[in-house]
Amino acid sequence: MKILVQKFGGTSVATQERREMIADKVETALKNGFFPVVVVSAIGRCGDPYATDTLINLAKAVGCETNPREMDLLMSCGEIISSVVMVNTLRKRGYESVALTGAQAGIITDDSFGDAEVLRVETKNIYKYIDKNIIPVITGFQGVDENGDITTLGRGGSDVSGSIIGEALNAEAVEIYTDVEGVMTADPRIVPDARVMNTIFYNEVFQMAEYGANVIHPRAVEVAMRSNIPMLIKNTMSDSPGTLITNYDRNRKYKENKKDKIITAVAQIGKRTQVRILYDGSAGEYEDDSILFDMIANNSISLDMINVYPDSKVFIIDDSQLSKLQEILGRRSISYEYKRNCSKVTIIGNKMRGVPGVMAKVIRALSKYNIEILQTSDSHTTISCLIDSEYVNQAVNALHQEFELGKISEK
Repeated sequence: MKILVQKFGGTSVATQERREMIADKVETALKNGFFPVVVVSAIGRCGDPYATDTLINLAKAVGCETNPREMDLLMSCGEIISSVVMVNTLRKRGYESVALTGAQAGIITDDSFGDAEVLRVETKNIYKYIDKNIIPVITGFQGVDENGDITTLGRGGSDVSGSIIGEALNAEAVEIYTDVEGVMTADPRIVPDARVMNTIFYNEVFQMAEYGANVIHPRAVEVAMRSNIPMLIKNTMSDSPGTLITNYDRNRKYKENKKDKIITAVAQIGKRTQVRILYDGSAGEYEDDSILFDMIANNSISLDMINVYPDSKVFIIDDSQLSKLQEILGRRSISYEYKRNCSKVTIIGNKMRGVPGVMAKVIRALSKYNIEILQTSDSHTTISCLIDSEYVNQAVNALHQEFELGKISEK
């Protein structure tokens, strides 16, 4: 039996009209010879009655901090509501289906409430229904630990649920349905001529998610990549083919056979602070790299774009972590400077590996708009530039144009 996992996001299940569109997708899968296993997110977004953020705010309104275990219990409710309503929608069309929580679907996690890791998937219960031609509608974002407590998988966890279930069932593919046509070369809210890509490699879309593109959860891509399961990003509200995420594509059609197109996409992430630690002798033993970085790590502060020099260390952090870092550095009399309101802009492409002149093109594109590069970092498939957030829209457009990623270049 060819199993197809279909995951639908919060906007897809938000109204009855859209839930009917989901039923259309399920019906199409059946007609094409697949057996669909459906995964759903909570209905809507913050402000909607059953959205996860709405439930969180309901608990906060009491005025007492919610225990992590109870918070996960509360946050799991939105997906349960979605699954039951979706089951009724399918049954109305004559398709027998069953709602399953993450626990009932056999998703076993550790006990890290709020951001649990999946340990294994016990598929016996899912197959019990598949064997009876009953369509499982599984709650995304959640599982259960070894003690029987409900856990959640962190923001975007429904994508992870879809991917992990696809792996466990050895599915033909995992379809991720959302409110966009597919993976785009840049954020269309910033770049008017950003376009949907026909295909993209696992590693490229993983990098896009890591570097700020709100495409799909990076952990979901990791699971699909290790299992070599094709993923498709599609729009619930259209019949467009979407974007295929794969490990190998013979045609790479979106490149239009242009061998010089080495960049796939541009991504950006804001609310970053650049910090420069100065080794000027004022902090004594704390002016030791191992002590400094261990101290920062032990306080759960995540560093990025790290540059180490003999007399200084430069890195970026999320703006929200600045006050904590200042307190740590202040207690040790460590000298430092910082710059807030920065953004990290990244170009991504598997084909840039070993190609000379890519950085030169980045500098040329940004210099046209007099955008100062504060810091850079790179890998075999990415180049990131830290800039003032004021210029992020200009920078993304400039890079998108420089590397000919837009619709005009497809002519």
